[in-house]
Amino acid sequence: GTLAGVIDLAVDWMTDLKEGVCLSAFWYSHEQCCWTSNETTFDDRDKCPQWQKWSELLVSQSEGASAYILNYFLYIMWALCFAFLAVSLVRVFAPYACGSGIPEIKTILSGFIIRGYLGKWTLLIKTVTLVLVVSSGLSLGKEGPLVHVACCCGNFFSSLFSKYSKNEGKRREVLSAAAAAGVSVAFGAPIGGVLFSLEEVSYYFPLKTLWRSFFAALVAAFTLRSINPFGNSRLVLFYVEYHTPWYMAELFPFILLGVFGGLWGTLFIRCNIAWCRRRKTTRLGKYPVLEVIVITAITAIIAYPNPYTRRSTSELISELFNDCGALESSQLCDYINDPNMTRPVDDIPDRPAGPGVYSAMWQLALALVFKIVITIFTFGMKIPSGLFIPSMAVGAMAGRMVGIGVEQLAYHHHDWIIFRNWCRPGADCVTPGLYAMVGAAACLGGVTRMTVSLVVIMFELTGGLEYIVPLMAAAVTSKWVADAFGKEGIYEAHIHLNGYPFLDVKDEFTHRTLATDVMRPRRGEAPLSVLTQDSMTVEDVETLIKETDYNGFPVVVSKDSERLIGFAQRRELILAIKNARQRQDGVVSNSIVYFTEDPPELPPNSPHPLKLRRILNLSPFTVTDHTPMETVVDIFRKLGLRQCLVTRSG
Repeated sequence: GTLAGVIDLAVDWMTDLKEGVCLSAFWYSHEQCCWTSNETTFDDRDKCPQWQKWSELLVSQSEGASAYILNYFLYIMWALCFAFLAVSLVRVFAPYACGSGIPEIKTILSGFIIRGYLGKWTLLIKTVTLVLVVSSGLSLGKEGPLVHVACCCGNFFSSLFSKYSKNEGKRREVLSAAAAAGVSVAFGAPIGGVLFSLEEVSYYFPLKTLWRSFFAALVAAFTLRSINPFGNSRLVLFYVEYHTPWYMAELFPFILLGVFGGLWGTLFIRCNIAWCRRRKTTRLGKYPVLEVIVITAITAIIAYPNPYTRRSTSELISELFNDCGALESSQLCDYINDPNMTRPVDDIPDRPAGPGVYSAMWQLALALVFKIVITIFTFGMKIPSGLFIPSMAVGAMAGRMVGIGVEQLAYHHHDWIIFRNWCRPGADCVTPGLYAMVGAAACLGGVTRMTVSLVVIMFELTGGLEYIVPLMAAAVTSKWVADAFGKEGIYEAHIHLNGYPFLDVKDEFTHRTLATDVMRPRRGEAPLSVLTQDSMTVEDVETLIKETDYNGFPVVVSKDSERLIGFAQRRELILAIKNARQRQDGVVSNSIVYFTEDPPELPPNSPHPLKLRRILNLSPFTVTDHTPMETVVDIFRKLGLRQCLVTRSG
């Protein structure tokens, strides 16, 4: 919660730094600078003498071509500076700090160990570079990486207590709770965070982990609320409240937005995976710094002229979600008012769109195309990059345009049969901001294939329980449409692209094979690499380790009987032999390695034996050769196993 608050405040300041600086206190963002000003009018509340754009500061001009070009140039320079610093820090200090982090967290929670992925350096560099890349204006968000940051914190605190550091199962429970806390602070949605951890990240989620995750999410949200980074007493920038109910006839455009979300999700996953595969297999992957600089330059050059792409994506979503009240000054709220209108502020009737709305629609359409294209190339670069916010921005832009279209249709054709029953002249029928919210949910669902947790996160964002049905309709439709083209979400696709060993819990296993058909080695192949309990020398063990790349070896009574005693991990064997050679006198290459409890008495002139009983796992997980593979896969999924030994009569 504390880290999320610091990141939010830093991003706010550094994003505004690209456009200008506060003279009274340089560490203030634009909004904070003008809060304290007594010379700000309501109409020009974004302008105050304490905040100066770079052109005003450097050449004392705020208007005109030269001021615009100078501001444009400095905007690009700041963006390039932030991006270069971020990619350099990641490359030099913590290569694992790049990307979203959620595919790797899913893999770690399934039982695979990625050493150093949740380390202290990764935590530090990811936190710093996350601020830099979001401030640079690239089409990415901080929500996915916040889950990685939270899991790094969870791993760090686990290492302080032996109960968790020495028990992989308990450590995974802590990481599940940390993932819930990460989403809780990213969206200000504690319940949504717990459901996200359950639905999307965690492999094994027992009941005790559920309430622990809930408690962690609650504490994280409370801490962030105490910091109050946005100054609105909310946990997120785009908290909204609507006052108009939705009507049954509106389900049709909501479902259409769901179809758009599913198609966008499919398009994004296919194009992004193709681009990432190209990055891996061609020379492009050798120049990560150059790639980041080029994408940042293109983004900044195209984004600056359009006010909807120039601002931070969170602010854009906030404006798109907003309902047009009487005090709104946004272009999207430039409607033609009836001079005789005498209605309360919250219930403004539908009105004809003014010129500002039409120009905003064009700018939004251009911003939508730009976001769709640039996000494909941005996600997966060697910098921290989240996908939640760009996906929501694409959906919110499409949704707002559809919402304005339906609103104007209802205003000009209120006698049509679909509007006649619920939209009378002078009534407030359609809320375009609601369409933006439904579109955001649809696009995020299409990319990640989330359903339950997505709906809960969205209604926690808006505080409106009555909009659950539109959100559910859009989320389910987007999942159905996207699943028709491929079952994988973006995170599963990146797991397979990176070659991580991952068995998806959602996949059904339909093969009718037995363990003996799948095990290695098969009949007719070279024999299994094993260790014997009392007949191998240190040299034999070292040769076996050098010639194979297995993670561990079964320990048997002898090569003839092959009755299983236990299992020895490769890493532990290497460390034990290395330590024995350094510390124990008499351990040489022809010393006998004993895995038995009491080694026999040796002749006086024989080399000192090496006892490795302490590193032996005496109860490795085993199945018989006639166990169905469906059962074996289920065991791997539910227990997060890394290997399983196939035995016959022991």
